[in-house]
Amino acid sequence: MEHNDQLLALCVGNTRTRAGLFHNQELAHVVVFPSRDPAEARTALARLLADHRAQPTVVMASVNDPDAATIGQIASEVAGSPHIGRIGRDVPIPLQYELDDGSTVGQDRWLNALAAYNRTKQACVVIDIGTAITIDFIDGAGVFRGGVIAPGLNMMLDALHRGTAALPAIAFTMPEIERGTLGRDTAHAMQLGVLAAARGLVRVQLEACAEVYGAYPQVIATGGDMAVLEADGFVEHFVPDLQLLGVSACVAALAADAES
Repeated sequence: MEHNDQLLALCVGNTRTRAGLFHNQELAHVVVFPSRDPAEARTALARLLADHRAQPTVVMASVNDPDAATIGQIASEVAGSPHIGRIGRDVPIPLQYELDDGSTVGQDRWLNALAAYNRTKQACVVIDIGTAITIDFIDGAGVFRGGVIAPGLNMMLDALHRGTAALPAIAFTMPEIERGTLGRDTAHAMQLGVLAAARGLVRVQLEACAEVYGAYPQVIATGGDMAVLEADGFVEHFVPDLQLLGVSACVAALAADAES
């Protein structure tokens, strides 16, 4: 991959895509758009590159290949770049691991783990709360040791609606504190229930990671719903663009290898 001081990193998720423009490995600007809206993708990317007069190298990571194909084509056209680098195919992820089968791990988890360890340089837990919830542990030597995957807040609410006859279809919103901790109506009870499930999962897994490690590691949170953990006090770093930073770290490592 040719050296370029500018990088357009794309992280295509199941619900949203984040696009980050880097200058000399510093994140300059981020745009977010729905992964299944090609028109919005084109508008957002064109405006981002025009506003910054950028002609970047484009590298994409994805956990959603059908939408990634469309977004990659749009990014290629907008950036005037015939080749879109793909994480895992063109750009390796420089992270050691101890897993039974690393090939099954999503790129989002790898990139979060890499960026989290690069930030802390010590054992850490990275929590990604989005469409799904992932909680992963990286040990003090920077080795990815695995974690857990669970439904995200809206996925839990959708399951309650689809699996029952009477529970309504609702989207997650943070329950109002003044309404208390006991649901005052069905929708309120559902909101409180999925919030408690997510927060409880995080607490249980932090205890599990501390038991494995012998101490409490640093905790980094990311993802569209990471704010639900703000009141709990155990997250040291909230980093919305962690995956984008992971992409940048991969590209920088590849460039360093090419120079050595």
